[in-house]
Amino acid sequence: MSQLIAGVDEVGRGPLVGDVVTAAVILDPQHTIMGLADSKKLSEKRREILSAEIKQYALAWSIGRASPQEIDELNILHATMLAMTRAVQGLSVQPNHVMVDGNRCPQWDYSSEAIIKGDGLIAEISAASIIAKVTRDKEMLILDQQYPEYGFAKHKGYPTAFHLAKLAELGPLPQYRMSFKPVQQSLAMRDGQLAGS
Repeated sequence: MSQLIAGVDEVGRGPLVGDVVTAAVILDPQHTIMGLADSKKLSEKRREILSAEIKQYALAWSIGRASPQEIDELNILHATMLAMTRAVQGLSVQPNHVMVDGNRCPQWDYSSEAIIKGDGLIAEISAASIIAKVTRDKEMLILDQQYPEYGFAKHKGYPTAFHLAKLAELGPLPQYRMSFKPVQQSLAMRDGQLAGS
């Protein structure tokens, strides 16, 4: 019985809006996917190509997520751990060992280890980071089509100066993480304006 290793990574801890998205991937030792790397260091086009190849040739892959409401209830760290657990539980083949990008693993029954900068070191984690990023970026493009005035296609929900200005001007959508400080500040400002009007 060969060792089945799942790599796990997350995308979207820093943004103010949308789900935190995680992926778990078990690669097929019989099929080498060339060019796997930390998703942040790859072009959008390269990520798209690799994501399709990973989904085609991996032994198993799965997406896990936690909603903005869960992030607000649990905090971003615990919501991320929940999303990682969901990703591994969603695999069609259960791994013997899980490698997680970062400095901590969820509290689960899997044999696992956390690897700092694992997305640049471990092929399985790189594959997970690519699938998670492509998935979340696509969701931000959909949100951008629904609410073009917020500019989600450009900033992907991260707190850029443009995004913060739009948030202050327009206020948060239901998809925002209401517990995040810039979102709370925009609500307080709007409440203040309403009180003063």
